[in-house]
Amino acid sequence: MTTARTPTRNRGNRRGEILAAAATLFAARGFHGVSIEDIGAAVGVSGPALYRHFSGKEALLAEMLLDVSSRLRESAVAVVTPQPGPEEALDALLDVQITFALDQPALITVHDRELGNVPEPQRRQIRRLQRLYVEEWVTVLAELHPACPPPRLRAATHAVFGLLNSTPHSAGELSPQAMRPLLHAMARAAIAASAASG
Repeated sequence: MTTARTPTRNRGNRRGEILAAAATLFAARGFHGVSIEDIGAAVGVSGPALYRHFSGKEALLAEMLLDVSSRLRESAVAVVTPQPGPEEALDALLDVQITFALDQPALITVHDRELGNVPEPQRRQIRRLQRLYVEEWVTVLAELHPACPPPRLRAATHAVFGLLNSTPHSAGELSPQAMRPLLHAMARAAIAASAASG
């Protein structure tokens, strides 16, 4: 019975390994600069063996970006719900985004450069999940800054994402432990400035 369950568990682990390896390769060399054989070699299998997990490179990229967009949105809902007020909710949202930015710089690079290579149906799903994630932020910011119009809060949210998602370029010299409070303070200051100037 244990033997029957093992392949399913390994298959899930293998998919995760493939997605992580592909993200690293796509970030370093671009989607078109990486072959299925390259991804297979990075996880120790033949290129054709990857087709047991993904129908092709575009499907792999789509799942990668759908997965991270879904996880960010779900994490935002999970951390905001139990908070006693909007200040705590904003800090929780910042923690989610900063953790992602520090832990997944390759995914940030891949999303920025390669979303256009995702097939249109999945691209629409990714965009929808991202809009829902942004609206979690806008809802919290509207409680903090009720006089600030939603379009301005939405623009401020995107600007903060740009700041936090600079980690592929900005995090080289400082440790994650040093970057985390720096990013948090800068994001808080940017949000306060956008609300005040509005």
